Formats: sequence, structure tokens, C-alpha cells
Amino acid sequence: MPIACVDCGNKAILKRPKNRKALCKECFYAVFEDEIHQTIVSNELFSCGETIAIGASGGKDSTVLAHIMKTLNDRHNYGLNLVLLSIDEGISGYRDDSLETVKRNQIQYSLPLTILSYQELYGWTMDAIVKQIGMKNNCTFCGVFRRQALDRGAAMLKCDKIVTGHNADDIAETVIMNILRGDIARLGRCTSISTGSEGMISRCKPFKYTYEKEIVMYAHFKKLDYFTTECIYSPNAYRGHARTFLKDLEKIRPRAILDIIKSGEDMAIKEEVKMPVQRTCQNCGYISSSELCKACIMLDGLNKGKPELSIGKNNKRKKILKLTADKVNDDTGQLKENGHTRANLPNQNIQEMF
Repeated sequence: MPIACVDCGNKAILKRPKNRKALCKECFYAVFEDEIHQTIVSNELFSCGETIAIGASGGKDSTVLAHIMKTLNDRHNYGLNLVLLSIDEGISGYRDDSLETVKRNQIQYSLPLTILSYQELYGWTMDAIVKQIGMKNNCTFCGVFRRQALDRGAAMLKCDKIVTGHNADDIAETVIMNILRGDIARLGRCTSISTGSEGMISRCKPFKYTYEKEIVMYAHFKKLDYFTTECIYSPNAYRGHARTFLKDLEKIRPRAILDIIKSGEDMAIKEEVKMPVQRTCQNCGYISSSELCKACIMLDGLNKGKPELSIGKNNKRKKILKLTADKVNDDTGQLKENGHTRANLPNQNIQEMF
């Protein structure tokens, strides 16, 4: 006997991974979209008239995010000006193909698209970085550069906020990773639905409570156009181990994902624990907890042919800070070595871009 939808009584076609409730296709769409709308409204993520940059990679999360933001903005009259912002890391056979999907999404959703590349911003592609550093730690370089690239792109477009497709699984994985690393500073902010420092563009995560499996189901049933291939460099990522552990927990107890997020939110830091003090990078003006931001340190290590100095503990970083201090151009404030430099973009200093 067919299972009935718990909301309307029609034939159910799926069970929600989050709570195992049986739903028909139309009821699933309605519940999925309404939960995200309630997340946006209850957390006051946006204000009417704001320009919002949607981080678009062409993958399932960002494609569903673009679709949902467009749908809810029209349905509920958010009054937002939506734009697509993509970062080309320079990964042959992966990012070039996924960007073709983003270009189709631009047409499908009638949203303007801007693409910035690592080559433009940093003078490096990820292919070139991996060629120098190998397959170990490449995701660390890419993550640091990508985060700053999104901020730079949003600032150039004069956006008020950035939205990303980070879902509940991603956030739970990050909580686990930060616990395993003993990274108290990141653990304290990784569960925040909106992050941003004074004078910097805020980042919002409308999918904070949305399961990855439900995003996949929504994209599948809606027949959305998205890119499915995994990054060719990701199999060696540390996150993969946290993901495997989380999936095993989810099989036993589906609510484990939300429970881990709740645990991360409720963790308190002892008063005597010394936390990093936020400042701005002396070279580019980006937010940093030390004299130079991580991107500048990594870029300098790459340009000097010593990328290993930019990975690891503070003693290694101090070495590269000392090396870098002698190389900062007093006139331009840019790092320059072996022909590589920061992109000569308008309003180079991050603080001036906001």
C-alpha cells in the first residue's frame, strides 16, 4: 500500500532525511522553501533595498541557493537586488566546466554575473599552486584565497552582504573539525548564521538548518541545472574525514547534524582563555589576527618558493612575517616577488573598498 503524504494525504514520494516524514513532491517544495524563508525572517538576515552577492560555483548548493533566493525574493517582496558572484580558482577540467553552468544559471534566473579569478587577484592559479606544493594542504590555500576573493568581489560590486550555500552538514562538519583541531576561536563563530566584522561585508547562510540530502532532492525534483563533479583536489581534504564520520552518525540518528550545530552554539569559552584580537592586515587591509593576513602570508610563501612556511604553527608564521616585512613596497604597500603581485584593482586596500 502506498505511503500517504503526512500533509495532504496524496501519495508520498520521499521521506525527509531531517525527520523521516513522508511527503509528496509539492508538499516537500512548500516545506523546504518555507523553512528557509522562516530562517531568513527570524534571523533578520536582509533588509529591503540591499544588494546581495550570491556565491555561485555551479554546484548543487549554490544553484539551489540562487533559485531559492530568486523565488523567495519575488514571492515575499524582500526588495533585494540579487547578483551572482563566482570565483575562478584556475582548476582545469573542473572550475572551467562548472562556470559554464553558472553562466547558464545567469540566463535562467535573469541575474547579473561577475567572475573574478585567482590569476587576476593573486597572480596564481590553483593548478600552479598544486604544482608547487603538491596535493597536501592545497585546500588550505584555496579556502583562504577564496574567502578573501569573495569579499573583494562583493566590495567591488558595492554589495551589502554575501550569501553562501553552506548547509547544515557543512556547519556540523566544521564544528567537528574545530573540536579536533582545538581551534577555539573558529569554534566560537563557525555556527553563526551571519558573520562579519565592523566595516566588513557580512556573510549569511540561509541554509544553516537545511540538510544536504534535502538540497539534492530539491535540485533533482525541480530539475535544476547544476554541476555534479567534485573538485579534483578535494579527495585529500581534511574535511572528508569529518564528513565520513558525520554521515555514519546520521545513519544512526538523523538529528545528529542539528544536534552538533546546537552543541557548537551552546559551547561557552572560559574567561581566562586568550582569544585572538582582530586587526587589519598591514599589507592589504583585510581582517586578520596578526600583522599580515593569511592570504598575504601564503602568497609571499608561494612567491618565495617556500609555501611550507605559511602552513602550521605561529613559529613558522613569524619567520615569514620577518621575511615579508623587508619586501613590502613602501609606496604601494603590495607584496612583490618573482613577478607575482596582488591584482592592480581599483581601491586595492580592503578597508577602502567598504
